[in-house]
Amino acid sequence: MTNPESAGLRHLAFEVENLKEVLESLATHGVYAEPIRIDEFTHKRFTFIFDPDGLPIELYEQAILRKS
Repeated sequence: MTNPESAGLRHLAFEVENLKEVLESLATHGVYAEPIRIDEFTHKRFTFIFDPDGLPIELYEQAILRKS
């Protein structure tokens, strides 16, 4: 596993609605991700894929809004 969350500007991040669906879609195109992790501060799910040069791209699942 990598540590792209290290200090400094090191990667791009994209917010996605449903991380599982996005990863399944990417896998059909031969793009595979690291195991899903949980952000210790926000408790949201995230993972990394890599561009053709091996640079990390973060996929971060947005919060699910629930009606009260």
